[in-house]
Amino acid sequence: MYKVVKRLLDIILCSFAVIVLSPLYLFAAVGVFISSPGSILYHSMRAGKDKKPFKFYKFRSMHQPKGKKKDMFMADPDRLFPFGQLMRRLKIDELPQLINVIKGDMSIVGPRPMTAEHVDEMYSGRYEKVASIRPGLTSAASLYDYTVGDTYHDDAAYRREVLPVKLEMELYYVEHESFLYDVSLVIRTVTTILEVFSGKKEFKDQPELKIVRKRMRRAKK
Repeated sequence: MYKVVKRLLDIILCSFAVIVLSPLYLFAAVGVFISSPGSILYHSMRAGKDKKPFKFYKFRSMHQPKGKKKDMFMADPDRLFPFGQLMRRLKIDELPQLINVIKGDMSIVGPRPMTAEHVDEMYSGRYEKVASIRPGLTSAASLYDYTVGDTYHDDAAYRREVLPVKLEMELYYVEHESFLYDVSLVIRTVTTILEVFSGKKEFKDQPELKIVRKRMRRAKK
């Protein structure tokens, strides 16, 4: 029953948000147009529910790559332009994903969508079930990435230290999905974005972090 209610809320809330935030869409579009030649929107193929591929949209925050694109989980600092960095810090670049939610590709809350080329590598074994629900705009893992992952500047260190924790957090969400948990994650997301906007740089650990670290230690035994 909650799945049906969640889908209805996704459609209603995101449709309302697109209308209310339309001036912000215009601001972002103009900012990208002025900052960097090329398309205003960036899209890539991501894995949705049951690993079904879909086209995932963002406002472009990096210059177009020259030559072959690097295989990175982090933003390429050499290509990131200042307005794009601002959008990323305030999550403005994610606004086009409201359309993905309305279309049914995503939900407001759920695991962040994995790139199509990495999904089989990341969502295998005990993490296979992460792909069993719609990916979302926010999750505990995305908040962890926002407050901790964004402090990393080395892709290898990010893969080694941040990515495993994010995967375990996504699995924890899938196993504990509920209306109240979703509401708490939305509130935490809005609060964190406002704190970043106000200049805050240090954040408390996500409540799930202690639990998932214990789970990871048990899984290694």
